[in-house]
Amino acid sequence: MGNALYSSGQPKLAITYHERARKMFAGLHNRMELARTLSASTQPLILTGKYPRALANANRARQIFSSLGDRGRVARLDINIGNIFHRQDRFREALRWYRRGHRYFVADGESDPEGRAAALHNIAMCLVSLNDFHGALAAHKEARTLAEKHGLHVVVGQADYNIAALYYLRGEHSRAIAALLATREICRKSKDLYHVALCNLDLSEIYGELHLAGPAEEIAKEAAAGFKKLGMDYEEGRSLVNLALALAQQNQREVALEMLGRARQLFIKEANSAWPFLTSLYRAAILIDQGDYDKAQRLASAAHRFFKTARIPSKRVQCELLLARSSLLAGKLLLAKRHCSAALATLQAVELPLPSCQAQQLMGQIHQAMGATRDAYDCYQKARRFLEKTRLALRSEEMKISFMGDKLEIYESLIQICLDSKENGHNLEEAFGYVEESKSRILQDLMSLPEISPVDASEGEVQKKVANLRSEINWHSRKLAEEQLRGPAAAQKVMAKLQATIYARENEILRLVREMPVSEAVSAGLLSSKPATLKEIRESLPPDSTLLEYFQIKDRLMAAVLTEKTFDVVPVAEAHLVAPLIEKLHFQLAKFRMGPEYVNTFADSLLKTVQQHLRELYDKVIAPIDGLLQGRHLVIVPHGLLHRLPFQALFNGNGYLIDRFTLSYAPSATVHLLCSKRPVNGGGGALVFGIPDAVAPLIGDEATAVAGTIPGAELFLGENATIDVLRRKGLCSRIIHIATHGHFRQDSPMFSGIRLGDSMLTLMDLYRLKFPVELVTLSGCATGAGTVAGGDELLGLVRGLVYAGVRAALVSLWDVHDRSTLEFMTAFYRSLTTGADKALALQKAAQCVRQRYPHPYYWAAFNIVGNIAA
Repeated sequence: MGNALYSSGQPKLAITYHERARKMFAGLHNRMELARTLSASTQPLILTGKYPRALANANRARQIFSSLGDRGRVARLDINIGNIFHRQDRFREALRWYRRGHRYFVADGESDPEGRAAALHNIAMCLVSLNDFHGALAAHKEARTLAEKHGLHVVVGQADYNIAALYYLRGEHSRAIAALLATREICRKSKDLYHVALCNLDLSEIYGELHLAGPAEEIAKEAAAGFKKLGMDYEEGRSLVNLALALAQQNQREVALEMLGRARQLFIKEANSAWPFLTSLYRAAILIDQGDYDKAQRLASAAHRFFKTARIPSKRVQCELLLARSSLLAGKLLLAKRHCSAALATLQAVELPLPSCQAQQLMGQIHQAMGATRDAYDCYQKARRFLEKTRLALRSEEMKISFMGDKLEIYESLIQICLDSKENGHNLEEAFGYVEESKSRILQDLMSLPEISPVDASEGEVQKKVANLRSEINWHSRKLAEEQLRGPAAAQKVMAKLQATIYARENEILRLVREMPVSEAVSAGLLSSKPATLKEIRESLPPDSTLLEYFQIKDRLMAAVLTEKTFDVVPVAEAHLVAPLIEKLHFQLAKFRMGPEYVNTFADSLLKTVQQHLRELYDKVIAPIDGLLQGRHLVIVPHGLLHRLPFQALFNGNGYLIDRFTLSYAPSATVHLLCSKRPVNGGGGALVFGIPDAVAPLIGDEATAVAGTIPGAELFLGENATIDVLRRKGLCSRIIHIATHGHFRQDSPMFSGIRLGDSMLTLMDLYRLKFPVELVTLSGCATGAGTVAGGDELLGLVRGLVYAGVRAALVSLWDVHDRSTLEFMTAFYRSLTTGADKALALQKAAQCVRQRYPHPYYWAAFNIVGNIAA
């Protein structure tokens, strides 16, 4: 029973049964069973922190096994003894014990595959601690192969978890999420509660880093409940911290404070010295947001004293910055400046770009509050340079997006200074440059990579080397953070070695930058792309058009309006007044899910109500700049909440915006410019997919109608519309049309996708495909939906299409109507094939469908994103 409870992830209960068994076997003088029980008891004792008792049991069991000549069980015990050393961070000693046990299992053939897999697992964990990623990954994969061969399903799940954790340490978040989700299901089926909880803990941390607060909260709750049931206080405390941070992101501050208090008690119970003070830092940050500056100062001051003694400069700087921020908000400007200066002084001795960015930004805010605009401007510029340096050092796209989440204030402050002041050379063009720097920069970087020839092995090796260096920096940085949080028990030599390793990897990347041509450095992700200038953007616009780009400063939405000869920046509305109007609009659109009987009964009132909301939105975001709009075409660059707004349907009381202008959209003006430069297949044909089902039976009719409208189109329906066909024929097509269901994952946008005949095509899959095509249409439901992440990065299928090389994408903002979509797409392609550009074809299709279906739900769902020219 003890063994079964341990295997199912219940170590606390396992100890009770093992102890009862031990006493019985001792009373029966059964040495073999006594030794087996003592050996089995060591691992649950280790997991629950009872280390002296675990070591005593292991030593006694080893003596008995050796005297009985049972070499196999001695080998298993070698592994358990290695575990004890491992928990004491004596990794090289632990590795010797693990390898000793493993040698026996290899020599013994495959009579004990479980023992051999356990040895490999523990060897891998030691190699992780010794920063040998490749050795650890190889050991885990070998253990998984062995376990799968012998039907050891629990061990397969454990190996999968450990492989996922390795990728997380390397900063490969997308890969880690996919692996953790799959592993969690395997562990649930095998009732491995411990690894289920571990998967949830890691997932909650990743989602928190990616600013996906809702999913992070849900999964952190599951993790905390799982560890509580298992009696594992430290892991439960970590889960509660993740839960608190997710709640704080959602402004549930009181509950977050309560969670942090519970976590702190668990860390104190575990005798962990650093984590209680780290929770104090988190509590202080929340209290500042609540306006309780005095209590926040007390908590931050106590944490500062600890981290100063513990020699953890990054945490000491965080404490100073929290003290400075609370003082600034309390109006104590001189005290705020003193604390911020102390943080900057500490940062001069250590290379920490992210805290340096935060410190310069905060000092800029302090100077601005003191009326020293020039000093504030200089600090914001320093913060901006640190921000760029840190952003480039991050390995994965998701980490870059997450990092940008709360850094937009730097750009907002610079924009505001430029708009408010005409001195020091500040002007509207400089302000617009910062607008472009703050929007979709990661996507812009990806689009700016030059074409890499597959046969250019040297350039491929450079890319691999850079990727590996960045992964190693992420790996060692996480290990350093873990070591620092051990508090006074942390090994200073280990931390110094980790820091030196990080610096060495960073210097190697800098060397590559110096030695490589600029084009190669950009392709390797070593240099950031530059936002387009006002002149370049103006030249990229279609003839007779206006660029309308929105951005936000604090709560105020602003609009930059660029035409062939004019440029203006105008405040339009307060964001908190626009947000509820957009929610009302989408509430009205959602009523069409209630079925045709409801829609037909209330058709007139539904149309009047939606027109009222669209009129209110027009007054907020278009009316203030209406007189500046020129020409026949608008290129709209939304911002934040405006990404959900169908501008074409905005109503001025007499007509819709699409009646006056053709419209297209872009993530930023620079991205629009890059789309216009995309090389596409000029002479290719059209590839049409249709994947109908019982929910949307007209999808097949739509695909057939579209294929019949475009001369020479190739049509693939149902199970014939495979990802392999898309990959092969999409490479040489000019137009791709896919009629199918779309599925947007709010919890994990990277796994949003559309259904093909043989699989799901996700955003991650699109990143691996190449489509040098003029237009891709995804006519299913909500294919243009996305999450707006840090830096106004829009995560959704459109992002993947742009990354894959598409010049323009036609996508939907909401769940579309089967019959009207068929008519819309037929009308669109009829106009497109007779010479209209994409935006004009879209306008004609909308007006055509509106004659039969007046409500905007039917005709306003589709947007063109990208460049409209052929």
